[in-house]
Amino acid sequence: MKKSLLLISLLSFAPIFSQTDESSDEQQSSGFNRWTVEVNAGQSKGINPFTEGYSSSDATKVLGKFTFNNFGIGARYMMSPKFGIKGDVNYDVFKNINGNKKEFEVEQYRLGLQGVINASRLLGIEENLKRFGLLIHGGLNFLAMTPKKDTPDDLSVIIQPGDEFNRQKSNAGVTEYNIGLIIGFSPQFRITNKMAMNLDLTSITNYRQHFAWDGHYSDRKNNLSGQMMNISLGLNYSLGPNEVHGDWAMIEDKKLEEITELDNRINDLETLMNDTDKDGVPDYLDVENNSIAGVAVDTKGRMIDVNKNGVPDELEKLVTMTTSKDGVDGVSAEAKTANAINAQMVDKLINDGYVTAYFEFDKTDPTEASTEGIDFILTYMRNNPDAIIEIHGNADEVGNSEYNNKLADNRAANVKKVLIDAGIKANRLVLISKGEDKSVNPNSALARRLVRKVSFKIKK
Repeated sequence: MKKSLLLISLLSFAPIFSQTDESSDEQQSSGFNRWTVEVNAGQSKGINPFTEGYSSSDATKVLGKFTFNNFGIGARYMMSPKFGIKGDVNYDVFKNINGNKKEFEVEQYRLGLQGVINASRLLGIEENLKRFGLLIHGGLNFLAMTPKKDTPDDLSVIIQPGDEFNRQKSNAGVTEYNIGLIIGFSPQFRITNKMAMNLDLTSITNYRQHFAWDGHYSDRKNNLSGQMMNISLGLNYSLGPNEVHGDWAMIEDKKLEEITELDNRINDLETLMNDTDKDGVPDYLDVENNSIAGVAVDTKGRMIDVNKNGVPDELEKLVTMTTSKDGVDGVSAEAKTANAINAQMVDKLINDGYVTAYFEFDKTDPTEASTEGIDFILTYMRNNPDAIIEIHGNADEVGNSEYNNKLADNRAANVKKVLIDAGIKANRLVLISKGEDKSVNPNSALARRLVRKVSFKIKK
């Protein structure tokens, strides 16, 4: 009995005891349906006390003959995914169903206030149970018990010899108010997204109960107490905006959120540490993330240009070497071969996009660092007067596509104007609109920087 009282107390005050756990549960209960309403019907059976000769069971039946004599409605509010409170109202009527002549009828109204535990979630097995679930509940019952029939055949019975006041007499129409402890468990099965069917098994222990379940005064040896069992089948419906019943809703754990956020930060850090142009300077420090592999750069990723003429020194040497004419006296065969190889390398650098002009978001003027790429093209065209260059304009895919396509055209046109202003003839510059570049993740700000550009290609 002591163990039962302890368990009932824990269930009754579970919402209070769970306040320390509630701080974490509340954070992980983002947006699940908290309210549930329910209806049920079943059998309530008085266990004891009964007056001698009275019974509500049929001994010839396996379960004492089942009859619907209990009906109830209730509402539950889950303060966290695991703990909640429940209020319900029940109606019970006890009658003689064993076939003898000891007729009686007792009505009982019960008002319950209980704590509820979502045992499936508490034990962490809700995913394994799928559509099944389990609730445990316990708390206090307030009862009004009223015998409805007179029992004149028992008026001569004396409960306590010598105590005329307690002579067995009719209690028809007399209401007695009791208080009791209730504990039970409810297996559930989710029928639809928001509706579930439950089978509830409940034990109730009343205190200060003077009536027997047949309506007579109970013998004092029963110590003013009564016991009953209830089994009922019910439906419950989850109220709220979410499509899934609150008892089955997938609750994202706050710790999992923190781990995910930390993982995202690590991914961002890894992205920052990327070295797109392979110059040994991570992207977040690289102010010129289009430097050519193998060309010396400073600590900020800028290709070294000692003479400040806008062309990296190593590339300047390479371009200068390609201007030597085949057949010029004094040029050896080895030099001609080297010159041809260098010319091919310069063509490859341009055609493969190593020489590029970049732009800020929604801008048509190249970034300051991109001036070097345009200068490289300018030097190449001056040294190769027959060369024709295609100018390819690009934009990222953020925003309206029509606007982005126009933005890409304007970027290419701006670079063309710079080269024309620097002395290159317009007929040697061909505009090619590439529009939106969808080759990178549109949600990555760093990746989008790589496609806001103008690239070049030597037209053969």
